[in-house]
Amino acid sequence: MIKYSDGEVDGLDAAFHALSDPRRRAIVTRLCEGPASVSALAAPLGVSLPAVVQHLAVLEGAGLITTAKSGRVRTCTLAPDALRAAESWLHARRLRQERAVDRLEAFLEATSHPKESS
Repeated sequence: MIKYSDGEVDGLDAAFHALSDPRRRAIVTRLCEGPASVSALAAPLGVSLPAVVQHLAVLEGAGLITTAKSGRVRTCTLAPDALRAAESWLHARRLRQERAVDRLEAFLEATSHPKESS
């Protein structure tokens, strides 16, 4: 990962970094259904509990999840609007590409079927 001069990672960069791992994406997908304990999140992943805790730390550091401890149970929750910045960034690029394809399609249509002179 690129090191920034101020030592901070941009929020969007942190979100994409956090989502770059399939296990972290699986955790986010599960949390879309509602809050879950760390052990419940770890069960289907097939990795050690310490590994899951590390994944959760990355997600929490990126602002994608929040955690709360009650007694011995740590519960994770998807942060409200957690994916909004990444979604907006992707949408802007998709929209730009769709417009370019629409212009190309219109150009090809115009050149394929030239208007007949009257």
